[in-house]
Amino acid sequence: MNWVNKHKLPATEAIKYEGNPCITTERLWEALHATFNLALHHQIDKEVFNEIGSKPTSIWVPFSKEEFQQALIKYNNSLAPGPNKLIWRYLKTILKQDTCLVHIINIMDACINLGHWLSHFKQSSTVIIPKPNKQAYDNPKSF
Repeated sequence: MNWVNKHKLPATEAIKYEGNPCITTERLWEALHATFNLALHHQIDKEVFNEIGSKPTSIWVPFSKEEFQQALIKYNNSLAPGPNKLIWRYLKTILKQDTCLVHIINIMDACINLGHWLSHFKQSSTVIIPKPNKQAYDNPKSF
């Protein structure tokens, strides 16, 4: 993807949504959310749930150290950090220590067993990247 290399960004104007420029963070969020969340405001037929047969409840098998470490290897060290600013390289280094790894796995298993996922695990950072070679960048679909 050669377009991700350094290049001069085109002059931009505010993204427009419903004919008006998005000049606040809230309005920009509304525009991007409405554009990329296609299920927003769509009617659904709840009767389809009645057609789905019930399935037996499965028992949660706790995470193993090996399973967790194999999943962690897949993440690229150069990926952007989340809200806690912890990058993957640091997390991988920390979790090489068995004590830290066991604590993290215990927290994850407890969240699953309690049926409660902590709110800070649900947060993420989004980076809006302009698509290459667009004539105008005033539309959310240009990103």
